[in-house]
Amino acid sequence: MVILLSINIEEIIWSIANETASIPARNEFLGELADHIRSIDDTRLLSAAIKKDQELDGHPDSVYTYNDPLIEKLDIISLNEYLGWYGGAPEETRKKSFEFGAEKPVIVSEFGGGALKGFYADKETRWSEEFQEYLYMESLAMFDKIDGLTGMAPWILVDFRSPLRQLPEIQDGWNRKGLISEKGEKKKAFYILQDYYKKK
Repeated sequence: MVILLSINIEEIIWSIANETASIPARNEFLGELADHIRSIDDTRLLSAAIKKDQELDGHPDSVYTYNDPLIEKLDIISLNEYLGWYGGAPEETRKKSFEFGAEKPVIVSEFGGGALKGFYADKETRWSEEFQEYLYMESLAMFDKIDGLTGMAPWILVDFRSPLRQLPEIQDGWNRKGLISEKGEKKKAFYILQDYYKKK
């Protein structure tokens, strides 16, 4: 599947993969796909959301490394990072740094965590607006340590229907990772990201 990212209705980046495992058949296929896209469109940048390397013996687990061979074919390295939501607590982001197998621009193509609009608690209570707000603050500080960071996109802007999300009285068939509720109400984390963007 090829995804075309758009900004202001002007297509700027071809994204050819999302978190695919680096195995020989995939590497060959995506390498050929990258070459084909370049042969028919040399005006747009090429990217893919790559996975971090598996932990290596003797390598500090505080460093996320990205040495996917597909990087050679890309103009931009994209990554998805949910530390603090899927595994670990938000403050664990303070220990992390990033290393890449090439000097190329980096985009954080997905990050975030869920909150139910109007559910208030302390910053350690999952699904609360305070937890999501705290997760955003910690994640943004972590991303600021990435050399070559050129952009980021939260997952997601607005809560959307998702039948498999069935946590009673929280999800009820909605993906709650939005910064805005399905009713158009901004959550606390919205203002954290807004302020971050304004300062950049």
